[in-house]
Amino acid sequence: MLYVLITLVMFLRSLNDLLKKPETRALLFSVVMVLLLGTFVYHKVEGWNWLDSLYFSVITLTTVGYGDFSPETDLGKAFTIVYIFVGLGILFGFVNVIGDHIVNRRMERVEKREQRREQR
Repeated sequence: MLYVLITLVMFLRSLNDLLKKPETRALLFSVVMVLLLGTFVYHKVEGWNWLDSLYFSVITLTTVGYGDFSPETDLGKAFTIVYIFVGLGILFGFVNVIGDHIVNRRMERVEKREQRREQR
């Protein structure tokens, strides 16, 4: 449980640091817009309520795909095909930036620790 809390704190700190950069804010904005687009389209085309539409958008783009919802209309299916390709690229690009930042921060800490040991 403690490990999960530490990981969450590291993620939130990294996200806070990254949101100071314009390119990261643009990626986050893109992720939010893709999720809102999917939510809106599934709500209108499939007739799902707003929460179900957002839920489907999130589980689709995170590749979880529980299977409890699936598009029934041809337009919904066609949109999903395009949505997956575009949305995965944007979402994974954002996740990659966060992951790189976490790894780089960790490496900097390790290097600083090694430098302090060498100075002793």
